[in-house]
Amino acid sequence: MNDKKKSNQIDIQLKEEVAQGTYSNLAVITHSSSEFVVDFVRIMPGIPKADVKSRIILTPEHAKRLMLALQDNIRKFESLHGQIKVDENQAPQGNVMPMSFGPTGEA
Repeated sequence: MNDKKKSNQIDIQLKEEVAQGTYSNLAVITHSSSEFVVDFVRIMPGIPKADVKSRIILTPEHAKRLMLALQDNIRKFESLHGQIKVDENQAPQGNVMPMSFGPTGEA
């Protein structure tokens, strides 16, 4: 039984350039009958153009597993650190997770 358990393990490796991560403050989600596509974007205040920094393509089953895993992790985070406050004006609209930079700065 120990050999069977050992053979089901996956050796996941994290390369240095991936380990650094990529910051994103906007996610655009689209889907077809066979896949979900999540584009992670970084937008900066005052700059009208933004590039997709990363695209993840998932099967519908994996998309749902990701959603459930995020819900579980958010629940655990909030039990340790308190409720995450989300501005009701920034609730997801359609397939875009909006964000705001607050008031416009002046020089």
